Amino acid sequence: MLNFIAASENVVFVSALLLMVLIGVVQAIGLSVDTHLDADLDSHPDLLGWLGVGRLPLLMLLVVFLALFGTIGLVGQQALHDITGHLLAAWIAIPLAVVAALPLTGFAARGLARILPGDHTTAITLDDLVGEPARIVTGRATHGSPARARVEDQYGQAHYVMVEPNSASETFEEGEAILLVRRENDLFRAISRGDHRLPHIGV
Repeated sequence: MLNFIAASENVVFVSALLLMVLIGVVQAIGLSVDTHLDADLDSHPDLLGWLGVGRLPLLMLLVVFLALFGTIGLVGQQALHDITGHLLAAWIAIPLAVVAALPLTGFAARGLARILPGDHTTAITLDDLVGEPARIVTGRATHGSPARARVEDQYGQAHYVMVEPNSASETFEEGEAILLVRRENDLFRAISRGDHRLPHIGV
């Protein structure tokens, strides 16, 4: 079994399954990687819809594809090995697995979209974060010296952005609650929500 998994013809399929598991682990422990993909969705709308784009978040769609691609590749190679005693060359097996996995990914996306809550994708743009409350998590933000802040979008997904005070006279300390008021490229301007400076009254 180990020889089968480690065979050069199967490296790509095993790597796809390992990447799928890695993505799942990263999501499970709460790490957030903000990826902004600018795709021309109008150029091939029928094809993208057939593949499931727009029905699920892109990261979930990638996980589904990796799972199907890796599984189809390994199952196909195992079946061929059982029949002929040989494995199909990677340059042939990989395209065949891709062709088989793509329609199944679209089919799975349609099925998952029916059972997952909501009827929308959680993909957002950076501009959607303007107006959202955030909190400074790393560093001290002053005018010209941004700090890292954590903000949740309308779907509850966490994003980490660089923030500067909107006013040159303001300073944000680590842990301070702020409000994002505008964006300049990858930098956000914010104002303090005020609760960081409220006195703590003992009871």
